[in-house]
Amino acid sequence: MTDLPQSIDATQSMLAGQSYLADRALSTVLFLALKLGRPIFLEGEPGTGKTEIAKALATALGRRLIRLQCYEGLDAASAVYEWNFAAQMLAIRSAEVTGDKTDLQSRLFGPDYLIERPLLDALRPQPGGAPVLLIDEIDRTDEPFEAFLLEALSEYQVTIPELGTVQAATPPIVILTSNRTREVHDALKRRCLYHWVDYPAFDRERDILHARAPEASDTLSREVVAFVQRLRSEDLFKKPGVAETIDWAKCLLALDVIELSPEVIADTLGAILKYQDDIARLQGSEAKKILDEARQSLAPANA
Repeated sequence: MTDLPQSIDATQSMLAGQSYLADRALSTVLFLALKLGRPIFLEGEPGTGKTEIAKALATALGRRLIRLQCYEGLDAASAVYEWNFAAQMLAIRSAEVTGDKTDLQSRLFGPDYLIERPLLDALRPQPGGAPVLLIDEIDRTDEPFEAFLLEALSEYQVTIPELGTVQAATPPIVILTSNRTREVHDALKRRCLYHWVDYPAFDRERDILHARAPEASDTLSREVVAFVQRLRSEDLFKKPGVAETIDWAKCLLALDVIELSPEVIADTLGAILKYQDDIARLQGSEAKKILDEARQSLAPANA
């Protein structure tokens, strides 16, 4: 387990050690959240690196990462715990055969038959210290779950009717993410320190690509980043994120590509665009047009 960073610069350096290049504003929010013990609410477009922040933070601190992937219809029971009904039924049948039904109900609803889900797991003591609890894509859930989560994060405790209340001796480091498919209630946001995670500027995205795909030449890296950034200005169903930039660069390297061409772009669009309608938009001369504009944006730097 690594000690918590003692400054904003130390936080930024710690994340950089995990190849996550955070800007000053994000590093400040993370530092304050760690120092004050507050949850962090990260909002932004898909693919801007919100989930990766939690992964980098957990690895850098030597903490366990516990992830609750949110989805429509997620309820408190699925997020906290459930009983192992199959094992309980076997225990009941065994008790009927042996005739040993002493304290059967208390045994059936005891720790041996409890399946811990992410929220309960995150409240338990961990060998490496309090874990990083990632509540990913909270905007996919509904308001009742938000209300439950608000209560759970206020006291860092949950109640299991059969066993009582479980409270964290040391609260986990909590990171919530949202792609803003809907507005999350203000009451939940007020419990957190908030940060909007935007697409990185050209220089930062180039540095990120260099950190994640260092074998890519500077020329190829600049062209890839310029093309993706220009592509984000198009009216696409799903704009490519930083992860797609990295994936595309790695695909191009696997094909021994030295520089972009309309033909190469057409062959590898599946690495950066995930919807056929978006891919169809770049067929024909459109890819060449965007590539020419991307190269033109690089011209002053190359002059």
